[in-house]
Amino acid sequence: MDLVDTIKKTFVPIHREGYPFIAAFAAVTLFLGYFSSILFWVCLILTAWCVYFFRDPERVTPVEDRLVVSPADGIITAVGPAVPPRELGLGGGEMTRISVFMDVFSCHVNRAPVRGRITRIEHRPGQFLNAALDKASADNERNGLVIESPNGTVAAVQIAGLVARRIVCWAETGGTIGIGERFGLIRFGSRVDVFLPSTATPRVAVGQTAVGGETILAEFGGIAATPLVRVS
Repeated sequence: MDLVDTIKKTFVPIHREGYPFIAAFAAVTLFLGYFSSILFWVCLILTAWCVYFFRDPERVTPVEDRLVVSPADGIITAVGPAVPPRELGLGGGEMTRISVFMDVFSCHVNRAPVRGRITRIEHRPGQFLNAALDKASADNERNGLVIESPNGTVAAVQIAGLVARRIVCWAETGGTIGIGERFGLIRFGSRVDVFLPSTATPRVAVGQTAVGGETILAEFGGIAATPLVRVS
């Protein structure tokens, strides 16, 4: 690894959604620092955290239709059957749900778990309970994407958390999306649920750490050769 690669891996790109927040943190740091050196250092640490929060690193995504990748960085908090949100129009039957909880130190850029056509996007206002709680799926503010994939209908639901107050989604209904492609972001601490057809076999366990766009959550069909990958 040469010096250029080392620098690139050390200084991760910052997503543009974070610029206003970083600027605000920096302004407060300079203002309070004028009156107190202690406040300056405290605010400087918080500003550094804000920069870290909005990082947007490249990810190496397996490009294989049979695979489902994690839509977010975080901890797997649930793997099992659950009824998807009603507003997504997926019926009242159970699907396989895999939940990824993001704390305030996780990368909060969200990525598509599969490739396909986005047939529906629905936002629902709600509460801001701790996103790690199971009832957050039903009670919290959320935004859901329904993706018609080569292996059936898949949904990715962004769920606001205790601290998070803003869900950002860049995807559009009717458009296509690639596996691992960025589609949104949640500020500041939250969760993403992935709802899969029963034909998908989970490949993660509760408590496991997932990397958005890289960790394989589930797969369709049998075992195949090592998949191709894409850096994005």
